Amino acid sequence: MATQPPYVRAVAKRRTPSPKRKRSSRLVKPWWADLPTEELLDVRLCDLELRLEGTALQARVDRLHDELGRAGLVFRPYVWLATDWFTPEGSTGFAIPFWLAHRRLARLEHAQMFEAEGATHEQCMKLLRHEAAHAFDNAYLLHWRDDWRATFGRYSDPYRVAYQVSPTSKQFVQHLGWWYAQSHPAEDYAESFAVWLTPGSRWQTAYAGWPALKKLRVLDRMLHDVGDLKQEVHSNDRPGSVRSARMTLREHYRRKQAGYAPGDGARFDRELQSVFATAESTTRRAAAAAFLLRERTALRAKVSRLTGLHRYVVDQALQALAQRCRELDLRVHRPVAEAKLGAAVLATMATMALARGHRPRFRR
Repeated sequence: MATQPPYVRAVAKRRTPSPKRKRSSRLVKPWWADLPTEELLDVRLCDLELRLEGTALQARVDRLHDELGRAGLVFRPYVWLATDWFTPEGSTGFAIPFWLAHRRLARLEHAQMFEAEGATHEQCMKLLRHEAAHAFDNAYLLHWRDDWRATFGRYSDPYRVAYQVSPTSKQFVQHLGWWYAQSHPAEDYAESFAVWLTPGSRWQTAYAGWPALKKLRVLDRMLHDVGDLKQEVHSNDRPGSVRSARMTLREHYRRKQAGYAPGDGARFDRELQSVFATAESTTRRAAAAAFLLRERTALRAKVSRLTGLHRYVVDQALQALAQRCRELDLRVHRPVAEAKLGAAVLATMATMALARGHRPRFRR
């Protein structure tokens, strides 16, 4: 007779009714919190039985609502747990990734993807404000206004697969990073809204002399126009909710990694040989592949910050470069500091080339 996996037996046991037991107001430790990673990966998303009540994430959502109130807005977006950050078209709420509901899941996300977006308080609040901007726009149909279009552009413009940025431009605010406001008019608006909403941002002085200040002033007038009015649109949809997601965590991460993994990228033989040397041309024995893998963590973080691409994409590029270094039998022949700089430049080039075709990381 086939035996059930340990987590299936645990779920069945947990769901067995116990009428004598009173519900506690304290947050109970989830049954899966101490599972080994391999067992946890076989748990279905819906069986995690995640909730916001009593979590640090709920406290951050409450803080967002408080910020909206202090800014004079009556609107309060609803939220739900899904597999990523996003605001569906027309929704007056937005999705938050499930891994932020419990630190064990945040650790798993980091182990699988090398980062857990929104895991820190500061980053989470930035993302909450950004998504709240999209939900607010949907609730009040701001992008239908003439002054919105005149300020930010056409909402109907297609999202580009990749967008060119001008790092020195003062036409756009800077909030999430990676010059995300430059990706689309809707993101320009959302980033401006988030800056306007952030307590203590002092946007009037922080952006003094910037053309972006004009956008913030127009937005300020728009928000005061509608801020105390009832919203025009109401929704209650929750697409992608983990409560109905029957895939396992393992399946989820396989799909996510496949979505970020680069395809067949061009090889960078010329660039590799400009940073490293062939075995025949140097007496140094330090293998370039081993060097790249040793510096992998630092390079992954640095290139991700610079390019705005997910760390998993950077890691895939580094693996491809290391493999090619093995095939060419390349060696480190420069001083360590110089080799690190060359590797960072090379990893940036390879990441951008290999990741061509991926959409912006915080797309709505």
